[in-house]
Amino acid sequence: MKLFLGEYEHVSDDRGRVTLPRKIRQEISGEIVILSRGFDRCIFGFDRESWGREAEKHLEGPLIDQRAREIRRYLFSTAESVDIDRLGRILLPAHLKEYASITKDVMVIGAGDHFEMWEKNAWERQRKNSWSS
Repeated sequence: MKLFLGEYEHVSDDRGRVTLPRKIRQEISGEIVILSRGFDRCIFGFDRESWGREAEKHLEGPLIDQRAREIRRYLFSTAESVDIDRLGRILLPAHLKEYASITKDVMVIGAGDHFEMWEKNAWERQRKNSWSS
């Protein structure tokens, strides 16, 4: 089983590319990742296999269920397949960068079956708010 683990500080270049940490890349099969709008104003990243499993979960809900439709729309309407270049970089789609407010400093974190990309200050606030109790 693949597990995306750890917390890594990176920088987005002028073109909007981010180098995926080596430990994150080691868990990715192939040279493509699926990026989608995440919850809490971050970007979700999946390798194809993990995305397939996640997609199956959401496609099992009946179309007559409003909540199931809303989650499908949320995840699938913003999802994009992105190539990993030979240097381990991915180009963040503009709409996802804007959603997550990523300009320069990026935190890439492992979240088990996927990884997440956060604007650095937003990640710091999330950590503080989530783990301060």
